[in-house]
Amino acid sequence: MKLYYTKNLNPRVALAAARYLKSPVEFVACSPQHPAHKEAFKALNPNARAPVLEENGKTLWETDAIVCRLSAIAKSDFWRVGDEQPDMIRWISWATHHLNRAADPLYFFRVVWPTFMSEAPPQEKLDEGLHNFVQHAVVLNDYLADRKWLVGGQLSYADFRAASALPFAAQAQIPLADFPNMQRWHNQLMELKAWRTPFAGL
Repeated sequence: MKLYYTKNLNPRVALAAARYLKSPVEFVACSPQHPAHKEAFKALNPNARAPVLEENGKTLWETDAIVCRLSAIAKSDFWRVGDEQPDMIRWISWATHHLNRAADPLYFFRVVWPTFMSEAPPQEKLDEGLHNFVQHAVVLNDYLADRKWLVGGQLSYADFRAASALPFAAQAQIPLADFPNMQRWHNQLMELKAWRTPFAGL
């Protein structure tokens, strides 16, 4: 199997999950949006995006689907399949549509933008992102008040998905310190080498 990746948020999550699960994959760096590669990469993913899992001549794209497959191969409950599955899906969906969407402009304009733009990022986008992030972080912080992880008593993919942008909190100026339960939870995740340094050695 091959896992095609770029150093963006979603591929980072897929890589971290593969590392955590000790998946038998070959990691392949790619540049699917490069004009010289885009059309060819569409044979792997018609959206020309990473990550992509290639297995036995077939491809699977989208981070959540890839992690579901890798967890099944590992016979792991990292992707819950029993009574806790709806709860896990709830947090994956919530993070995708709320927390991570709010964090996106903070990450993009403070981490990505400076690498290719000389002018200042649009302040209104940053203000909007921060306002929305704080609104949703309150929900997560309250939920974690008496919980170590999001689903049950053990780590699950829901934790990886909800924390997608948080490894870049300092650079993106995401105010984690204002949310002590989230900060504690984030610190736990950062103790995992697979989450902390998924690109190590690549």
